[in-house]
This record gives sequence, structure tokens and C-alpha cells, in this order.
Amino acid sequence: MAGEIMDNKGGGEARAALPSVHPEGRKYALICAGISLIAALLAWETIAWPLGFLSLCILAFFRDPERVVPRGENLILSPADGTVTQIAQVDPPIEFQDADGGMGRGPFTRVSIYLSLFDVHINRSPCAGTIGRMSYVPGKFVNAELDKSSEENERQHLLIERGDGVILGITQIAGLLARRIVPFVKPGDIVAAGQRVGLIRFGSRVDLYLPAGTSPQVLMGQRVIAGETVIGRLGETVALEGLQQ
Repeated sequence: MAGEIMDNKGGGEARAALPSVHPEGRKYALICAGISLIAALLAWETIAWPLGFLSLCILAFFRDPERVVPRGENLILSPADGTVTQIAQVDPPIEFQDADGGMGRGPFTRVSIYLSLFDVHINRSPCAGTIGRMSYVPGKFVNAELDKSSEENERQHLLIERGDGVILGITQIAGLLARRIVPFVKPGDIVAAGQRVGLIRFGSRVDLYLPAGTSPQVLMGQRVIAGETVIGRLGETVALEGLQQ
């Protein structure tokens, strides 16, 4: 029927629904809930109630909601939920600088997105393309909001090459509490825009390196949503300006 509002899978009526929980988090929630149940059976209420609450917190942290991905060949989408904490012109990581299959030296615009404990931690592809180089770098666990976390923290570098040859770079950075970066893809995989590519556990940051000649279409302090918020449009060099209110 014309004008009918459908769900984001193209069928049925749109309605509110609880997000699913990613399998990576279900096992931790089950373990925590199981210990809570045992503690309750033993009448250890001071342990049972906190563990029961913790199991609910784990389920909330690993929630994996569906997203409505905007269509457009030139769109670059946010790879993460969170707050834009930095927009800067920088040289890309060494892992991205190789001219053969890499981005080159730059400088490029880096958009840094900070994920708090309350954000969805599933990361998504900013565009359709092929997964290129992936590089894991062990490191520290300093506050992910700090600029030095891009060079010092545990991190996972990921390159995505579009069909037209344009390359984008993503760096997943572990934070104070994050202790593992979990990839869902491998080099050579073909991904769609907004497709899930990995997650970072418990507070983190994601850096997106835009292609040359592309300015960000977001502002410092702006909240963004993975797979939905448009970070930039290829070839557009007019940066946004705004006022804090």
C-alpha cells in the first residue's frame, strides 16, 4: 500500500523491538547468570543480586540492533556508534602508508569516534568494497579519548577498497577497559555498506581515515550511529560549521 511504513528488512509493519545480542556476549551473560543462580540457591544474596544485574549489563553492552543503511554510491558512513572527539589532518598509520595497496602518506582527514560503555560496540563498514590489508598491533590500554591512543594502544588496522579503487582506512582502538578486538572479516572479503566488520569490548575508539579530497560532514561533539550517519561524501570538500547549543 502506498505510504505504508515497512520494517528495515523490507517487509511487515515497522514496530519497536528489542535489539538482538551478539553471540560474542551471550556466553559471558550466561556464565554470569549461571553463577548468580547458584549463589541464589545457596542463599548468597549479596553475591546473587549484583551478578544478576551484571548479566543484564553484559547483554546490554553486546546488543546488536538492526540499522537502516542510507543508499548512495558516494556516501561514507560512520563505522561506529559514539561521539566525534577529533577531526584532524594527519598522516595515516605506517600500516596504511604503503603505496602498493595502501593509502599513501597523506595527510588525510581523520575522524575519531569515542565509544563509551553505553554505546553499541559493533563496528560496521563505512562503504561497500573489498577488505584489503588487516594489521593487528599490540599495545597499551590508555584512555581511548586521548590522541596518543592512536599510536600507543592495542589496535586493529583495516583497509577497504571500493570498486572504483578509492581506499578508506579504519583503526579500531582498545581503551582503558577494552581487552580484545574481535574481527568479523578477513582480507579478500567483499562487504556491503553498513555490514558488521568487528567489535571492541568495553569502551574504545574508532578512527576513520577519509580519502583525499573528501571533507567530513560531521562536527566535533556530534553523536553518530554506525551504518546510518553520513560521515562524508566522496569528492566533497566543503566542511560543516555549527554552533553548540
